[in-house]
Order: sequence, then structure tokens, then C-alpha cells
Amino acid sequence: MPDAVMLFAAGFGTRMGALTATRPKPLIEVAGKPLLDHALDLTAGIATRVVNAHYLSDQIESHLNGTGIHVSVEHPDILDTGGGLRFALPKLGTHPVYTLNTDAIWNGPNPLDLLRAAWDPVRMDALLLCVPLARAVGRKTPGDFSLQPDGQLSRKGDLVYTGAQIIKTEGLHAIPDKVFSLNRLWNAQAETGRLCGLTYPGQWCDVGHPEGIALAEGLLHV
Repeated sequence: MPDAVMLFAAGFGTRMGALTATRPKPLIEVAGKPLLDHALDLTAGIATRVVNAHYLSDQIESHLNGTGIHVSVEHPDILDTGGGLRFALPKLGTHPVYTLNTDAIWNGPNPLDLLRAAWDPVRMDALLLCVPLARAVGRKTPGDFSLQPDGQLSRKGDLVYTGAQIIKTEGLHAIPDKVFSLNRLWNAQAETGRLCGLTYPGQWCDVGHPEGIALAEGLLHV
């Protein structure tokens, strides 16, 4: 079972507009708590926790100082999700890892617990947690995937990737670019029939835009 998690917190948060002019998006508060802390609450009990940082990275480092959580600072370039994950591997180790976006709020079971229970490394290289568009609060764009009867994911459909997954990282080393999206690795895994999905039974809120804050607080009944 994975014993390490990567939390993505390096982005510029441009969809947040003025809210991210002086602070990184993961430190924007929802219900009185930074988004990053909401995400970290989900990772309690995981041995190794790594947060990547780039934009206003000093604030992320200061926020986590003394917590025992590793910070992977991407400098001078931001590396995107794939490049950022590969850059953090010395801290994460060589086994499959969880990854978790920090700009979402969940109402339901712990997503990482669900992934852990469904993970089958014999037939999976990645297991992505998805939610139907009808339960993707604040989502402004179409879905990302369809789930096939055998559990494999295919592109396009009404399932939204929630930003939570378990993934094997060996394939990252075959990608020559320094900056790249995890979509590159997912595409390679899909070609071999090893990109799998799981449907989240609760509600999920995209907090990547200003309207998402109030929506997320409504989801939390604050």
C-alpha cells in the first residue's frame, strides 16, 4: 500500500484573480481554514507527506515549518504536475504514491481511504478518483473521463477527475521533458489498459475560482 503522498500546491492560481495577488491559492481560507490544511487533514496517518511549491513558495514553507511535512520547491521553473511529481521522487520514494490537489473540498468519505481499498497493483498503474458532473460542485467545464465496465478509464465523458489518485511513478523517467503534465503518463498507461478509475460516492467542490469558496462552505454547511 502507498505510504507517501504528494500534494500539489505550486500553481499560480490565476483563476482566483486578486485573491492570489499576495498569497498562493493553497493558503486561501475556506470555512476559516486554508485549503492546504483541508487537504492535509485527509492525509493524516500517511508516513511521508510532500507539498510542492513555486508561486510565493516562501509562504508555503513558512506555513509548514515545524510540521515534519516536506516541501519540494520548484525553482526557477514551475514543473507542472508530471515534472513536479518526478522532481519530488527523492522525497517520496520509489513505490506507488497518492497525489492530491489542494484546491478542492470534499463532502463524504475520505478519498484516500477509498483509493487504498480499491488499489490493485497487479492490474493498475494508476487509479484515479472521479466524480459525476452532477456531484461536481463548482465545475465549469465538461467531464474528463468515462469509466468502462472493466474499470478502465477512457477520455471524454461525464466523470470529473477529482485530483486524488494512486499512481506508479516509474513511467515518469521515460518522459524527456523537464516540464510536463501527468496527462502524458496517463496516456501511456491508458494505451496498455492500466489507467483505471473509481467513482466517488459523495460530493466534491472545485475551489479553483472565487465562486468556489462560498460553494465549498455551503457543502461543508458552514
